[in-house]
Amino acid sequence: MTVGRMLRPGMYRAAILLLTLLMAAPAMAEPFIIAHRGASGERPEHTLAAYERAIDQGADYIEPDLVLTRDGVLVARHENEIGGTTDVADHPEFATRRTSKTIDGQPVSGWFTEDFTLAELRTLRARERLPQLRPANSRFNDLYLIPTFEEILKLVRAKEAELGRRIGLYPETKHPGYFAGIGLPHQQPLLALLSRYGYQTEADPVFIQSFEVGNLKALRAATRLRLIQLVDGEGGPADEPGTTYADMMTTQGLQQIADYADGVGPATAMVLAPDGSTGLVDRAHQAGLQVHVWTLRMENGFLPAAFQRPDDPQGRGDFAGYVRAVAGTGVDAMFSDFPKQARQALNPAP
Repeated sequence: MTVGRMLRPGMYRAAILLLTLLMAAPAMAEPFIIAHRGASGERPEHTLAAYERAIDQGADYIEPDLVLTRDGVLVARHENEIGGTTDVADHPEFATRRTSKTIDGQPVSGWFTEDFTLAELRTLRARERLPQLRPANSRFNDLYLIPTFEEILKLVRAKEAELGRRIGLYPETKHPGYFAGIGLPHQQPLLALLSRYGYQTEADPVFIQSFEVGNLKALRAATRLRLIQLVDGEGGPADEPGTTYADMMTTQGLQQIADYADGVGPATAMVLAPDGSTGLVDRAHQAGLQVHVWTLRMENGFLPAAFQRPDDPQGRGDFAGYVRAVAGTGVDAMFSDFPKQARQALNPAP
């Protein structure tokens, strides 16, 4: 039986795409793995349990999304709206805190971290954000607190001592313009905490990321830590309504980013099209920028058609093939909800 007849059509296309990329690409360093919100494919995201599991699985960096409490404490949540990631709706004492706001031009309803003190948030527990997709993670609902950024730093220090290796930090400032507008800017508490724990220069294993531009430029003036400009396939930065991410990914746009950032963080579809590399990685490298892509997930719904396996009982696709195809474009790093499996894809067992 031939290989072509052994593979289903989608797998065959994926194999051809991967082979093409590997043949065309020069030898390159293996991309490092950023645990997206921790090992969020296996534990509720942005919990100390998710971060520790990712570290134990060999992630090079862990990624906390940072928002602020009413009393100015940095905490880790995917968004400042916490109705979908905590048990806040089950707390009658907070029923009147439910409200509607405009965040980056979009209407959002729910409960918001900036309306709670840290002490109040400590009465809540984390929950799985995607229970229909990841029902196994729901076993851990209501077990974990919302961690502060300082608690994450302490965890990293403890795990470094235990494992004897450096563990990188990759914080994202979530909605920095919005928070600055309500008197809760990220910059001062973020840099103060990082400095207190010894992170001060470009030699330290830290990248600070944002989808906005203004706060990265302000950070560049205040720190030597490395900065990453996040971009998406659509839209543009909330703080520069006349600019699109597509404009920022042109040769000229990348050169402008290089004036204040050390790299770009595009969605994977921006570097890997159905027919191969889009050329973005090469353009960014020519501008002196690293490329850290987001986010590689195992589930079919997050995978390009060529890597999906509709008949898989777990609803998962050819994740290993996808990881290797993305790596074949020459990216410097990749975010993944599944850091262990991403690492195994890059280093398959003999």
